[in-house]
Amino acid sequence: MRTELKKDEKIIFVTRPHWFTLTLPVLYTIAGFILSLVLSVFLWFLWFIVLIPGIYCTYKVIERKNNLWAVTNLRVVDEEGVFSLSAKESPLDKINNVSYTQTFWGRIFGYGNVEIQTAAEAGESDSFSVQKPRQLKDFITQMQEEYKKYQTRRQAEELADAISDEQQEDKVDIAAEIEKLHSLKQKGILTDEEFKKRKEKLLNS
Repeated sequence: MRTELKKDEKIIFVTRPHWFTLTLPVLYTIAGFILSLVLSVFLWFLWFIVLIPGIYCTYKVIERKNNLWAVTNLRVVDEEGVFSLSAKESPLDKINNVSYTQTFWGRIFGYGNVEIQTAAEAGESDSFSVQKPRQLKDFITQMQEEYKKYQTRRQAEELADAISDEQQEDKVDIAAEIEKLHSLKQKGILTDEEFKKRKEKLLNS
């Protein structure tokens, strides 16, 4: 994946377009090779008949490699592009629904279409001829649950830290008040009994 990962982000699952998408480029290359053999008497044709399909097939192989869907613990990233990079991401907490469909041949060869509906402006993202579509859908759902648990755990920790800080501040305030009372007692403004009563009241508040 060429998209830079965020802090504490991990890649959980990666899939690409099914190898079936390379069928046409491969057949095109084979046809060009056969045609070059048939027309071998015209040697100056060979570079055109073989080279062009070969370049096209190589391009499609690289394109398939760079076209991927990655599920991380924070988002779903859709990347594509050979000479440039086009990336679209869907945060896990913004995804409302994930579904996939497979035709008869898709179930046999293991490919299908995946639809991701989000709360973002784009709203919907369709991915076609995806290799392992069910696994992609399942991993997205699984990581959504993990992300919800993580958010709940983090909120609980933040709340506990806030309560602890507040209690610590209260302890500091009480200690300061007791110190003031002790100073008043030392000066003779408060009697020992008054000091004890006020101190006890502060400790029990």
